[in-house]
Amino acid sequence: MDTYRDILLDVRDGVARITINRPEKYNAFTAQTCEELIDAFRRAGSDKSVAVIVLAGAGDRAFCTGADQSAHEGSYGGRGTIGLPIDELQSLIRDVPKPVIARVQGFAIGGGNVLATLCDLTIASEKAVFGQVGPKVGSVDPGFGTAYLARLVGEKRAREIWYLCRRYSAKEALDMGLVNAVVPAERLDEEVDRWCAELKERSPTALAIAKRSFNADTEQLRGVSALGFEAVALYYGTEESKEGGRAFREKRPPRFR
Repeated sequence: MDTYRDILLDVRDGVARITINRPEKYNAFTAQTCEELIDAFRRAGSDKSVAVIVLAGAGDRAFCTGADQSAHEGSYGGRGTIGLPIDELQSLIRDVPKPVIARVQGFAIGGGNVLATLCDLTIASEKAVFGQVGPKVGSVDPGFGTAYLARLVGEKRAREIWYLCRRYSAKEALDMGLVNAVVPAERLDEEVDRWCAELKERSPTALAIAKRSFNADTEQLRGVSALGFEAVALYYGTEESKEGGRAFREKRPPRFR
């Protein structure tokens, strides 16, 4: 892609900064956004001048709040199992041979929470908020979004996060192992830059091998994810799932039963 509509890509001094640029939508993503993110991650991953990738969201309110529900009525209209190549994007964040840092300044909800989870490192502002919404809106993120989360925070906590759809402060996320560091909002970029500077001093080949090694332990989740998204594609066609999306857009409690 020569130009992007939904994201920004800035490469300088060994750091590729990929920013979801839909602040008016709390950086929720569409199929177009995912395609652009995939392109940017591929470019950053193959650029030998890049030592580390930072994934961020524009504005002060949100890192990312997942899929744009206003674009969802049974399908998101693009390619991929569910009309949204989010599974491909998730795999690419894992596969890109460079550390990926999530810079979380606000809401990391739903699919945005999954993206922050999948990044190698997550640095959050004290104002950051984490959580899931899938079962509230007739959706779920299988594989990496669920089982990999359990590897980070433990089975009991991961089930709580998904089943109850509560919201968690940055400190709570730090305590449960979901993020690596929490700093005051005004120091977030300074802290991200500090971590990037340290990573730029490390052997890129050693980091790539270490990342592959870490991923090997959970690689079977890629198959679980693929199977799960096939089920989700069928689920999105049901009245139950559609009711979740309608209720969200109409700002009312869903009537699943």
